[in-house]
Amino acid sequence: MNIEQARYNMVEQQIRTWDVLSQDVLDLLFKIRREDFVPEPRRAMAFVDMEIPLGHGQAMWTPKLEARVIQELVIRPTDRVLEVGTGSGYLTALLAADAAEVVSVDIVPEFTTAATQTLRAHGIHNASLHTGDAARDWPDEAGFDVIVLTGSTPLLSDAFRRRLKVGGRMFAITGVAPVMQAQLITCTAPGATRNVVLFETCVAPLLNAPQPAAFVF
Repeated sequence: MNIEQARYNMVEQQIRTWDVLSQDVLDLLFKIRREDFVPEPRRAMAFVDMEIPLGHGQAMWTPKLEARVIQELVIRPTDRVLEVGTGSGYLTALLAADAAEVVSVDIVPEFTTAATQTLRAHGIHNASLHTGDAARDWPDEAGFDVIVLTGSTPLLSDAFRRRLKVGGRMFAITGVAPVMQAQLITCTAPGATRNVVLFETCVAPLLNAPQPAAFVF
């Protein structure tokens, strides 16, 4: 397989056609090698338009979803980022490329360990990885300019809105299968946010994501 041709085809046929037109984002996809973050047995699938299983019921997003999210969040060099769900560490690397700092949390210790090794091997040192349950919150009084939830959640915890600094952006996929909404949530003032629905999609839920209260007769 011609790796660079496959990468080019991924960008031109999958990503650009999904309204990812930022040249900075497209350039980043050539700089951060996606195949290096794919589990070895599935490396040949690195550029395919599909989710790649990681184990523990989790999967890498499709390439076009990863790129679209990076474009929507418009990461700035001063941004402090919270990523809930490290997974393979590929999205972590994309976020860290433009941010000042990335705090990434995953409930699966194996993901944290493997992603840390991969990120360090690629010279990425502004991402700190933690093992823990951040499906409802990740206590950090400094707050964040950007928050990304890489798994879906039936209900979005209000705690994440409170962690956003004014001007901060959050990407979250809310709802239940088969139809979920990808949302961009912006903090417009202390305690106030604006929600924009970007598109419909369906991804695996965060482990321990908050659930709606059951209706009891």
